[in-house]
Amino acid sequence: MSFALPGCPEPPRFSLDAERLLAALPALRSLEGCAQDPVHHAEGDVLSHTLLVCEALAALPAWRALAAEPRAILFAAAALHDLGKPERSATDAEGRVHSAGHAARGAVLARRALLELEPSLGVLAREAVVELVRADPLPPILLEKPEPVARRRAIELSQQLRCDWLALLAEADVRGRRCADQRELLDRIELFRELARELACLEAPRAFPSAAARVAYFRSESLARDPSLELGPDESRCEVLLLSGLPGAGKDHHLAAAHPALPVVSLDRLRARERVDPRAEQGRIADLAREQAREHLRAGRSFAWSATNLSRRLRARLCDLFLGYGARVKIVYVEAPLPELLRRNRARGPAAVPERVIRHLHDELALPDLREAHAVEYLVY
Repeated sequence: MSFALPGCPEPPRFSLDAERLLAALPALRSLEGCAQDPVHHAEGDVLSHTLLVCEALAALPAWRALAAEPRAILFAAAALHDLGKPERSATDAEGRVHSAGHAARGAVLARRALLELEPSLGVLAREAVVELVRADPLPPILLEKPEPVARRRAIELSQQLRCDWLALLAEADVRGRRCADQRELLDRIELFRELARELACLEAPRAFPSAAARVAYFRSESLARDPSLELGPDESRCEVLLLSGLPGAGKDHHLAAAHPALPVVSLDRLRARERVDPRAEQGRIADLAREQAREHLRAGRSFAWSATNLSRRLRARLCDLFLGYGARVKIVYVEAPLPELLRRNRARGPAAVPERVIRHLHDELALPDLREAHAVEYLVY
């Protein structure tokens, strides 16, 4: 479905309808009265700043030139970008207001707000907003880093979001505040654009000579590694499908429909076979699953690994195992709309996962991206 946000300024006038926006996103009311440091935000509380950011974005010609859905995605990110501040703001002994960690918390709250607005919102549109909120306020800060760090981070960002959209959001954020260093911040954002343009990742993910070259680049700890480095031919012995998704999302359904003959390493099946409660210690199940995987890998046999695999850290450990045996890895993220997912879970009866656990896992989702594997696919069932 196409994403349209009530209150988003529309052509030809592009005027902000603040009341309609607040009605569509009631979570924004939490920003009212949330104090900000007057050195950086002399315009007032977080809600005042947010509405000014929305107005500033709507005034930018580059935003107006976008198609309707990208405009809505960026406008939603502008509206929600400081949603984490009420929970993360604190005043120090000198009376200065700080909000460390507000972007990460804001990403969680932004996802919740979007689901309340439209439970069936497409995963890619929703997560585009979430990742833009999570990246706040990166562009000005990035240029403070040493050049090799800034270059690699820009290339990484391009695999998660559109750097030109991030720059537009950052520009609106700066224009929607009153501060002495506004001109300096705008200059840094322009330098970020120039860096991303130089690295060929401003309007699209940085391209690599091959999927294998991309995986090698992001697995390397060397900041000096050249992203254009050519590798030899792909000599993968097999392919591993790494399934990722919440309980009940449809992972088994996908494997049965799309890959009926593919061997599957399933943590759920191992728990059932070994009679291990999902709430009990899972170390033995993990060991059994890894040994099954090694058997397939040693034989050069393609297979699927099916579990929730919702965190990047867990997926990285599994990819290390698979790549270490010379396998090609494709991550398949499977999702169902949250109301449908909760309905399916309730239908499991005694085997149902507590709803609070599913909601917590949904809050903490970290969708896979092209930094992690040779290929990534997103499916909704």
